[in-house]
Amino acid sequence: MYAPNKETQARLSAQWSRIRPKSTTNGLGTDEQLVIDTIPALIFTALPDGSLDFFNRRLVEYTGRKLEGLVGWQWTTDIHPDDVDRTVDRWRACLETGEPFEAEARVLRSDGDFRWFLNRCVPLRNKQGAILKWYGASVDIEDRKRAEDALGQAFQKIRALKDQLQRENIALRDEIGQMSMFEEIIGASAPLKMVLGRVAKVAPTDSTVLISGETGTGKELIARAIHKRSSRSARPFVKVSCGAIPHSLIASELFGHEKGAFTGVLRQRLGRFELADEGTIFLDEIGELAAETQVALLRVLQEREFERVGGNQPIPVDVRVIAATNRDLKAAITSGDFRSDLFYRINVFPIELPPLRERKEDIPMLIKYFIDRYARKAGKRISNISTKTLQLLRSYPWPGNIRELQNVIERSVILSDSEEFSVEENWLPRQANLASLGEPPLSKRLTAEAKAVIEAALAQTKGRISGPNGAAAKLGTPPSTLESKIKSFKIDKYRFKSL
Repeated sequence: MYAPNKETQARLSAQWSRIRPKSTTNGLGTDEQLVIDTIPALIFTALPDGSLDFFNRRLVEYTGRKLEGLVGWQWTTDIHPDDVDRTVDRWRACLETGEPFEAEARVLRSDGDFRWFLNRCVPLRNKQGAILKWYGASVDIEDRKRAEDALGQAFQKIRALKDQLQRENIALRDEIGQMSMFEEIIGASAPLKMVLGRVAKVAPTDSTVLISGETGTGKELIARAIHKRSSRSARPFVKVSCGAIPHSLIASELFGHEKGAFTGVLRQRLGRFELADEGTIFLDEIGELAAETQVALLRVLQEREFERVGGNQPIPVDVRVIAATNRDLKAAITSGDFRSDLFYRINVFPIELPPLRERKEDIPMLIKYFIDRYARKAGKRISNISTKTLQLLRSYPWPGNIRELQNVIERSVILSDSEEFSVEENWLPRQANLASLGEPPLSKRLTAEAKAVIEAALAQTKGRISGPNGAAAKLGTPPSTLESKIKSFKIDKYRFKSL
């Protein structure tokens, strides 16, 4: 609380002695006046119209004004310009309603500084309820306000640090997600980073994706990662293993069937496309679909509608399609096993997964990940990996890719009796070399057959590709597609012109 110096105090005391009997005692006795003057607050009273008519000594000393400069509504000149309108509006509202007044405001001190005060005023009423007088007090709350400001600044700093930490955490999660554990996709090799970069770009869109790669490379994990990072992540992710369902049942599995569609069918059944509505459907091993099912699937992709087996009503569907295959679909098109128009519909955004032998720097990370997973499940503690085992696993070409590595690690953990992880060398047959890991024998045969068919057509047309009598027309394929195949099979079309 402000305390005036000796000179100011003497001047105010003399002033107080001259004017107090006339305007400030308000009918109070000497003892009562002494109590009011020594209360550690600024005390005042007001008439029913809101004008102030009495002030204790502390209030006069604080403002340094003469009493004539405080009475009535002149007190408003001591309120901070930013607080005066709000304070006066509140005071007038209380005068109208008779409710107790309370407001915080900065009040000018005699030395020119403003300090915060909590101002309260309550009415005194007669028996009829009419207000006779208002009694008020202003308590210095400057220290409390400064503490609140300091606390507010501290909270702002905490919020800023929290926001910064959250941003760093999000950035770290994104970095981890793209480099080491992207939806359980383990690794930080350049080929894998390239794949994950493509996943991050296509995921927010609704584009159809075709994931290709050898068996065991993690095509389903990539498909799930795309779904989880899309706007459809809260909707279903429905997987269909096209190669595991008999050809006679695949249409019913995909599109459902009506009651009575087959002998013994007693009720309607929803297909996978309906179950995946507004979500994502993952068509694994799409290259195994029968020709008639490929036609139906093409209609879904083009028209966004289908019919249940045994039904005749088109059913609209909003589904994102992600397909996967370990086959060479272009070779399948050439051999007539896969429709070219369906291929171009699903090949909007291709993603090719590298085999494990092309990302060997990821093998130690994968080994550790699988050891931790299976050791925890088996209740075992494995603290290190033998150098020989690590070299063995890194040098092996992994024809079964990550799935084969996972199986080897699980088997080794089950058989392990010590804290050192090791793998029996005879579990990894050395004859599995890169030569045997190339194109599957069936695909090689299909490629050779396709090349022979194209060469035969070129021989018949003397190297002519376009036109009604060209090789493209004879093979029933667009000229541009045939040109592409001739180039990929390294066929010299010009040698047929001389035949």
